[in-house]
Amino acid sequence: MKKYALVGTGGRSGLYLTSIARDYKQEGRFVAFCDSNSTRMNYANHLINELGHQEVPAYAAADFDRMIADTRPDVVIVTSIDRTHHHYIIRAMELGCDVISEKPMTIDAEKCQEIIDAVQRTGKHLRVTFNYRYAPHHSKIRELIATGVIGEVFSVHFEWLLNTQHGADYFRRWHRDKRNSGGLLVHKSTHHFDLVNFWLQTEPETVYAQGDLRFYGKSNAEQRGVSEFYSRSHQRAAAKDDPFALHMADNPQLKALYLNAEHEDGYYRDKSVFDDGINIEDTLGVMVRYRNKAIMTYSLNAYLPTEGLNVVFNGSKGRIEMKVIEKSYVNGGGEKADEGALEFCEIKVFPMFDNAYVVPVNYRAGGHGGGDEVMLNDLFGHPEPDPLHRAADYKDGALSILTGIAANRSLNTELPVRIKDLPVTLPTLF
Repeated sequence: MKKYALVGTGGRSGLYLTSIARDYKQEGRFVAFCDSNSTRMNYANHLINELGHQEVPAYAAADFDRMIADTRPDVVIVTSIDRTHHHYIIRAMELGCDVISEKPMTIDAEKCQEIIDAVQRTGKHLRVTFNYRYAPHHSKIRELIATGVIGEVFSVHFEWLLNTQHGADYFRRWHRDKRNSGGLLVHKSTHHFDLVNFWLQTEPETVYAQGDLRFYGKSNAEQRGVSEFYSRSHQRAAAKDDPFALHMADNPQLKALYLNAEHEDGYYRDKSVFDDGINIEDTLGVMVRYRNKAIMTYSLNAYLPTEGLNVVFNGSKGRIEMKVIEKSYVNGGGEKADEGALEFCEIKVFPMFDNAYVVPVNYRAGGHGGGDEVMLNDLFGHPEPDPLHRAADYKDGALSILTGIAANRSLNTELPVRIKDLPVTLPTLF
């Protein structure tokens, strides 16, 4: 039976808490939690105890090394704030543990290289949790491309839509500061850039990006005529009828995770999306050229009336179109199975000289289009055969963020950025 330690007991941790305490209790168990906030660790212990798992020791962030020495976990699961991922990943491997890291693996090129060096130095295993790879519709796209249905893929147009519930949420919390998250091009788009690497079995070479903060933030709201502002939603009269406000007191999970915990560290989960202090973009366009000469045009907008994606692949023998509508979600404020769950999906193939047809897919219920369940079994249970090689390691994690890191550099320089010019040395994956 494997022993797991969890670092970071905020909203992201719920998926792992439930899986190990309930679904894979025969295969593994928790031995410790680590966080900078004891209230959240107490709540994590409460959650696993309700599922029949005994409570585990809780360690402050500064006591990470002591936690490893005391409890000797086989694997450390890292679900902390993005800018701290590299610290816990590297230290865990140095202390003899394998690691499972939430995406993004880290937020900049220097930290990425430190992780690569640590993997090669220690010989330990690092998995990055790209659950979208396991979703049946995304796996089907990989299968269609691999079997040559549309021949060689020359270009991809990929549009990701975040709505005014899920998209707005990145502008309420720590993600709004690029020093914490790398911005949406790293924190969110890492999923999408990884999918393209996975679908095309290639890696990025050159990246060019444009983007700005156009909808959220105080100055944008002022230009639209807004005149009443507040810094956070809790107990603020101006927030009462604002559809962008997050009312944590009305949600038991958010109240337990954040409202009841903020006295310890002053972290406010419900900041106004129309406040000052936001330095990430909400409107983004990226062009990428890949090693196999394919090109991608990509857009991300975080204030739309619907949630989901549109992606098309143009090849030497035809075209594939996929349209997805996802269920809206606020992190830590509902069922994990609702995160990225499908409301609609259609994959359509347009052969060069034949009639178009819809591709049947065996859809699954659950988070991230049904990918969560398959990925968790792959991580903690008995993995099913996987000819598509969906399990992602540190190289996949690096390639996914390097597109976003290069895009961030391009935003600053207004010039194309070559991946090979970033301070990262990565073994070729494909």
